[in-house]
Amino acid sequence: MNPPAASVEGISKRFGATLALAGVDFDVRYGEIHAVVGENGAGKSTLIRILSGVHRPDRGVVRVETREQHFASPRDAIAAGIVTIPQELRLVPALSIAENIALGNLPVRRIGPLAWVDRSRMRAQARAVLAELDFDLDPDERVAGLGFAERQLVAIGKALHRRCRIFILDEPTAALERREIERLFAVLARMKGQGTAIVYISHRLYEVVAIADRCTVLRDGRVAAVRARGAFSVRDLVAAMTGRAAQDTLGAPATPGEPLLQARRDGAEIELRAGEVVGLAGLLGSGAGHMLRGLFGVADEAALVTTSRGRRRLASPADAIAAGIGMVPGERTLGLIMNQSVRDNILLPSLDALTRIGWLDRAAGDRIVAELMELVDIRPRHPQLPAGALSGGNQQKVILAKWLARSVAVLLLEEPTQGIDIAAKVQIHALIRDFVARGGGALIHSSDLAELAQLCDAVLAVRHGRVTATLERMAGLDEARLRAGIGA
Repeated sequence: MNPPAASVEGISKRFGATLALAGVDFDVRYGEIHAVVGENGAGKSTLIRILSGVHRPDRGVVRVETREQHFASPRDAIAAGIVTIPQELRLVPALSIAENIALGNLPVRRIGPLAWVDRSRMRAQARAVLAELDFDLDPDERVAGLGFAERQLVAIGKALHRRCRIFILDEPTAALERREIERLFAVLARMKGQGTAIVYISHRLYEVVAIADRCTVLRDGRVAAVRARGAFSVRDLVAAMTGRAAQDTLGAPATPGEPLLQARRDGAEIELRAGEVVGLAGLLGSGAGHMLRGLFGVADEAALVTTSRGRRRLASPADAIAAGIGMVPGERTLGLIMNQSVRDNILLPSLDALTRIGWLDRAAGDRIVAELMELVDIRPRHPQLPAGALSGGNQQKVILAKWLARSVAVLLLEEPTQGIDIAAKVQIHALIRDFVARGGGALIHSSDLAELAQLCDAVLAVRHGRVTATLERMAGLDEARLRAGIGA
């Protein structure tokens, strides 16, 4: 058998008192997709950062093929043929596709002491790379005008141009809808057939089962299991990740009560009642996300709604909060101040309620924070820790906690479990159900149709900014019915 394309042996890495990796062995071979899964904090990020030259291991060996490597930077890893395609794509929006692909290795023409960029050759190189990906776009088009899926392919094309043959993809489908995911999978299958080695990181376990030739499960910084295709299911992976059998934790939905939010848009009515979870589903560009954000006052045109507090005009988030509405945005950086403490983030929307005669009641605030950190299980229990130091799942819990502190009646949630592990996802779902069981209502937009089918009492199908159908749980909700409803 040929040697692995890249491997680590006995890798350990400690950050202060935290042992992130403890004696991990891992390898990926040419012509293989090898997935890495695990809960937040299991060591996935540390492993791929060591492979990509961001971190140096405390102990252990990194090899590319048979050669031992000592990466001092990501540049060294790229020179050895390893490239990481992160969730936050490192492209220059103002430059063209061709310029982004060639950046760092621009083709140059020279005449004596004069030198300039050979733009004709640069475009030809970009066309050749895009053709490998079956991606037909004008190389002169600016990256700023592309959708996320297209930018992702440009990032892959840039790596191919550098002759990298070992790819690490970190949550590559987190911001994609179904058709774009299928397109990406076709590209990965083509790359695999051409002999590329692919390390695939994802919290979407059903994707891992569908695409991975092998899967390594990390738990608490150690390898918990390594399985080949056909020898693992989603339930097997959950059990290996958590150390316990997978369970369905969501009970029956609560009986809906009085209306909490009513809004009309393009002739269609959105109604949310106490004890109810309602979903918004639509293809990319359907307007479902815009519709949700509009109900939090984040739109060009103010939303007119009726809430339990009366008729309201929502021209800003402040108007929505005053109406008893909180929002958990799809990007956690929009819902948190990352360099501020967990305590301050939780209390921020409630400062007016904690202020007495111009003085902030700090003791009351500390009690609220301690109770909510326990209630929603924010870990670690250090309220002074910066929010940016937490895992994605715990950051999501902090955003939920700040609205629980405010005692809002309505929660708007955009992609509530995007990029978090299966255990944190179950906890977030349970917190949403607990919120509505206490008399609140939740309106959720998610590209994960299986999540909507599992969690919602009703789902509104959205196309071109209009509600085109209402799909009720009583009539049966599953992913196939939701796909048909949104035209997927």
